[in-house]
Amino acid sequence: MAAQFLTHAIPGHEPFPVAAGDRGYWLVVGMPSLSYSESVVIARTPEALYDMVSDVTRMGEWSPVCRACWWDEGAGPRAGAWFTGRNELPERTWETRSKVVAAEPGREFAFQVRGDWVRWGYAFTPVDRGTRVTESWEFLPAGIAGFEERYGADAQAQVANRAQAARTGIPATLAALKQAAESP
Repeated sequence: MAAQFLTHAIPGHEPFPVAAGDRGYWLVVGMPSLSYSESVVIARTPEALYDMVSDVTRMGEWSPVCRACWWDEGAGPRAGAWFTGRNELPERTWETRSKVVAAEPGREFAFQVRGDWVRWGYAFTPVDRGTRVTESWEFLPAGIAGFEERYGADAQAQVANRAQAARTGIPATLAALKQAAESP
């Protein structure tokens, strides 16, 4: 059975996320959602910011975790293209392959890690002072299933860890992108 996201409600309490996977239902402890996004206004055009973000070879300039990316087999920022990213934390280094799922210059750039495990996206909206850039992260059902297979009983904690990393990494990435984009 593929993992699915559900919202469970207890009368008198806020709904909370649960994941339905091969091992039944489990509450995603400490994680208000399996998705997260934040926005920042940057004094540049949507097209200029799209060009920066869609050049994945520059991702290491602003991401606190991703240190380098490269296009697979000479690909580029187009839907269907694949790239590899190297991520580093003090306790480990790993590489992932990601597939570009949205490449609309000046509007949206998005990719999915391992093809369908986690979706990262950037949306560009023109505003009075420049562009509102929204970075988003979503843990997809195939990712839950993959984590269950890979981590077993520790899958829930691993997913919560990735959600926390997104909640701290997205604002840091956006701040660094703003700094780079607005620097002379």
